[in-house]
Amino acid sequence: MAAPTAYIVEAVRTAGGRRGGRLAGWHPADMAGEVLNAVADRSGIDPAAIEDVIMGCVSQGGEQGFQVGRNAVLASRLPESVPAVTIDRQCGSSQQAIQFAAQAVLSGTQDVVIAAGVESMTRVPMGSTGMLFAQAGLGGPKSPRQEARYPGVQFSQFMGAEMMARKHGFTRELLDAYALESHRRAASATERGDFDAEIVPLEVETPEGPALHTRDEGIRYDATAESIGSVKLLAEGGMISAANASQICDGASAVLIVSEAALKAHGLTPLARIHNLTVTGGDPVIMLEEPLFATDRALKRAGMSIDEIDLYEVNEAFAPVPLAWLKHVGGDPAKLNVNGGAIALGHPLGASGTKLMATLVHALHKRGLRYGLQTMCEGGGLANVTIVERL
Repeated sequence: MAAPTAYIVEAVRTAGGRRGGRLAGWHPADMAGEVLNAVADRSGIDPAAIEDVIMGCVSQGGEQGFQVGRNAVLASRLPESVPAVTIDRQCGSSQQAIQFAAQAVLSGTQDVVIAAGVESMTRVPMGSTGMLFAQAGLGGPKSPRQEARYPGVQFSQFMGAEMMARKHGFTRELLDAYALESHRRAASATERGDFDAEIVPLEVETPEGPALHTRDEGIRYDATAESIGSVKLLAEGGMISAANASQICDGASAVLIVSEAALKAHGLTPLARIHNLTVTGGDPVIMLEEPLFATDRALKRAGMSIDEIDLYEVNEAFAPVPLAWLKHVGGDPAKLNVNGGAIALGHPLGASGTKLMATLVHALHKRGLRYGLQTMCEGGGLANVTIVERL
C-alpha cells in the first residue's frame, strides 16, 4: 500500500499593503475571505467539499478577534458548513497551518483542508492585544515562573536580531547590502510578472479613484546603498534599522491541501506535494536562530542534503536571520529568496507562512525546479520547516 501523500493544489496571496496604505480599508476577515474564495475558484473544487480552514493570525484582538478564521469563512462565498479554527505560532502561524492541514490529510482524518493566514497590521497593530492588558494593570504575558527561569530577561525579537548579528560576525554594511538585494530582487520579480500567478487582486480606493491592488506596496524601486544606510538604527550602537528589517504589512494568503483520493474525486491538478514537516523549539532569548537547527533536523528526517534543495524561502524578519541560516547550512545565495523577501515585500505576521509557500511553489514552477524549502523564525525561539516537491 502506497504511503499517504498531501498535495498542494492552489496557493495564493494578496499583494502586500504598507501600514496605512492601499489595504488599510479592508477588514481583515473580508481580506481573508477573498483568498479563501480564490483557492476554491482557481482549483475548481466544490466549496462544500472543504472540510476545514486553519487560519494563522498573531494579533487576535479587535477586528481579528472572536475567531477570525471562522469570521473569514462567513465573509467568503464558502458555505456555512465549512468549519474553521484560528491558530497562533507567532510569525509561523500560517506555516503551521500548512503543517496541521497536511497532517490531517496524511492521517486520513480529512481530505480537503485550506491553510490560510491574515494580518492587518494597520487595523490591529503589532503587540496591541498585550498592551491593552498592561495598560489596564492586568499584567503581561511573562509569568512569575518564567521570570524565575529567565530573571530580568526581556524577550525581544529586536534584541535577538542584534544578538544574531554579533554572534555571526555581521556588520551593518553587510545587513544593509542584503536589504538592498531584497528590494532589487523583488522589483525585478514584479517587473517580470513572476508574482502574477499567485496574487489575488483586491479592489481598493485611491486618490485617483477605484483600482485593483496587484503589486506589493513596500518595494523601493529606487533603493540605494546610501538610502538604506542613512536609516536610523533602532538601538544605539546596534546594527538593526527599519531598512534591514521586515516591513509592517497588511495581507492574507491561502493554500489548498488535499489527499490523493480528493485529487481523483474532484479532478484536481496538484502543484506540489508535501515532502517534510518539521517544527522545533530552542533558545527564547536569542529567539530568531532556531531556523538554522530546525533545517538541520528537517534535512536529516527527509534524507536530503542542502545541495538537493533548489530554492529556499527564509523569512526576512531581520537581515541577520537569512544570512546566518545561509552560513550555517552552507547554502547557495543564488537560491535564497530569489524574488526578494519580507524586507522588500512585507511581513504580514500570521499571513506570512502561506504567503511564502505561494511564492515558493510558483517560483519552482516558473523556473522548472523540483525541491523547495521554507522556514522562518518565530517568537519564543521556535521554527517551522516545510519541504515541498514541485509536480
